[in-house]
Amino acid sequence: MSVEPLPTPFVAVDRQLMLANLARMADHALAIGVALRPHVKTHKSPAIARRQIEAGAAGLTVATIGEAEVFARYGFDDLFIAYPIWLSHESAHRLEHLLTGTRLRVGVDSAEGARALAQVTSPLLSVAVEVDSGQHRSGVEPSRAGEVAAAAADAGLRVDGVFTFPGHSYAPQAGEQAAVEEAKALATAADSVRAAGLDCPLTSGGSTPSAGFVQPGSLTEMRPGVYLFGDAQQWELGAIAPEQIALTVHATVVSHAGGRLILDSGSKALGADRPAWTSGFGRLLDHPQARIVQLSEHHAVVDFPGRLPALGSRVRVVPNHVCNCVNGADTLFLMDDGQPGDNWPVAARGANT
Repeated sequence: MSVEPLPTPFVAVDRQLMLANLARMADHALAIGVALRPHVKTHKSPAIARRQIEAGAAGLTVATIGEAEVFARYGFDDLFIAYPIWLSHESAHRLEHLLTGTRLRVGVDSAEGARALAQVTSPLLSVAVEVDSGQHRSGVEPSRAGEVAAAAADAGLRVDGVFTFPGHSYAPQAGEQAAVEEAKALATAADSVRAAGLDCPLTSGGSTPSAGFVQPGSLTEMRPGVYLFGDAQQWELGAIAPEQIALTVHATVVSHAGGRLILDSGSKALGADRPAWTSGFGRLLDHPQARIVQLSEHHAVVDFPGRLPALGSRVRVVPNHVCNCVNGADTLFLMDDGQPGDNWPVAARGANT
């Protein structure tokens, strides 16, 4: 009796490729003597996080209090919210509740932010000072990290050290230089903290495009996320080879209008990210020359060289930014040798506050 195929679009994860990517990064971190604290905003899945911990991860990185709450409910007790958060009365109450059994580190990049965090008095809460290593998003100048660390300590907070996100690695040929600038910024920041009379055991950084360029001794902890699945951005950057891409969106060819391929996977399935340097809104894994050139909510328009796949056939789409793709999905469908296996819920979907 034949099995009815899953309705499209759906998010498929090649189990063996995912596990191979997981092991490769764990081995790399071990080889360079850096603790691995993967960012779970990429997959939002406790089942996957459990496998990362089993492979040697020191803990997990999360994006929000909401993500921390979800993963804490599943038993993960060492979490880092790697962003400066501003506590309201309500969010302070949520942190107090979260800290009943979870070690939590939170980012801070101002004295005011540190004083706001100090209303939470649990000994399980610590902070790390975020510094700007070149992305120019959040983060204090590295030479001023000591000022923020001292303010946090004066407010009664335990300071673990410093961290950064080398987000400027997300550009062609930028990964190696971003890793160099990351190391320099963290070294300057650590010196600043020590000059303020505080210890600085933590220097945390890392992104998927720069992870391969991290040098031993340049940081103590690395926080990549996308490495687990890969996406079209990493493919175009050369950070992940197409044969290593573990997550795709399976889509159906619904039209040949205009001599192009029209798929049923739009921005609500793929995410809408398109950095200026990318060649399209996504790619087709099995057709490397094809490009998604137009994206609406429920349709993707593909420039496809050669004979078009038949109407009703299916293709595997590689989204530009896998984190946004996963955040729009309810379920990850695990594939074993091309056949559907387990279904894993995206438990932290929508946990964006």
